[in-house]
Amino acid sequence: MILDTFLKHSAVYIDKNRTTSSHHKLISEEPLKIIIQDRLYSIIMQTPGDELPLAAGFCFSEGIVDKPDDIESLSFSNKSDGNKVNLLLNKSRKNEVFQQKDFNISYSHIIRNHCQVICPVEKDNIKLDSANALYCLENLSSIQPLRKSTHSSHAAALYSSDFELLSISEDVGRHNALDKTIGKLILNNTLCKACLLILSSRINCELVQKAARAGIPVILAISRPTFHAVKLASQMNMTIACLAEKSGLYVFCGKSRLV
Repeated sequence: MILDTFLKHSAVYIDKNRTTSSHHKLISEEPLKIIIQDRLYSIIMQTPGDELPLAAGFCFSEGIVDKPDDIESLSFSNKSDGNKVNLLLNKSRKNEVFQQKDFNISYSHIIRNHCQVICPVEKDNIKLDSANALYCLENLSSIQPLRKSTHSSHAAALYSSDFELLSISEDVGRHNALDKTIGKLILNNTLCKACLLILSSRINCELVQKAARAGIPVILAISRPTFHAVKLASQMNMTIACLAEKSGLYVFCGKSRLV
């Protein structure tokens, strides 16, 4: 975690009896340019740190890369013209991607067409102990150092079927946190081990799309999913659950994977 992930800022505290000043740690966010084949593809607002995994995970979610070998080179720079990641594809992948994608169309248009590049998750044999899964969800904050400092970061954690923590990332954006977490596993070629995704946020369609693209069968989150997220997860043969009011889980689809 680099030093610029949070900044100190003054605040005024007011109650019925007094007014005092204090200083608080606030989470940082900066624009990050994603440059693909020397062309600007997207600008993301992100918490500084893990820029290369973020770019790798983002490009994986976008369908620009499928595996680590698709990446010829990946580099980060933070010079006077801003933070940017430069990604070059290998020759065969470059030809394939540039034939399929118009790099001038908007990010939102690409998101609307995500279902064309994701398939239902095939890990029907995955069975997770619900008590252990719940423990991972309830204790997510204990592995969030940035949240402890700022109280304002999202997190995404990926576990194997035997609850080995594979990857954990924090960011001001919940989508960035997931892209960073997936990106770390892409870069070390261990994404195939990921079975359980724990999120600090609610589950929406875009997060389901990213998880489905990564072949992750089970998503647990602190907050409830959206209706369309559950509908999409059902179509993608995924399991979605969230934390119940007191303890336990509300499972919205794919209950057979939690035992």
